Amino acid sequence: MAIEVKGLLHTRMRVTDMAATVRFYTHVLGLRVVSRHRSPRGSELVFLDVPGSREQIELCSFPASGAVRCPEDLVHLAFRVENMDDTVARLAELGVPVSDGPTESRSGRFCFIDAPEGYEIELIETRG
Repeated sequence: MAIEVKGLLHTRMRVTDMAATVRFYTHVLGLRVVSRHRSPRGSELVFLDVPGSREQIELCSFPASGAVRCPEDLVHLAFRVENMDDTVARLAELGVPVSDGPTESRSGRFCFIDAPEGYEIELIETRG
């Protein structure tokens, strides 16, 4: 019998350049820093609130582990956006290139951008 989890609290992503990563998530995606602290083992941790979601993103910098190398297409985060055309236009204003898309799907449209450290971000405009 499986344990009974009560919900997803956060997703952790290890990063090398905390300042650049926090700047990307706050200035490009509009996430909000809710806490910063050091873990008992010395990791720098930053927790981000995601608009419209109860789950958070935890950014972790632990230089003793070496530089982060995120293989292409291994991990990505997906965020819902209201309007794909407005989103793509705003990304261009911010100097953030769209790496793939926008692409039409049965449920809406999506595109991808690249975050610092090589993490891929999917932006989705849903229909309905």
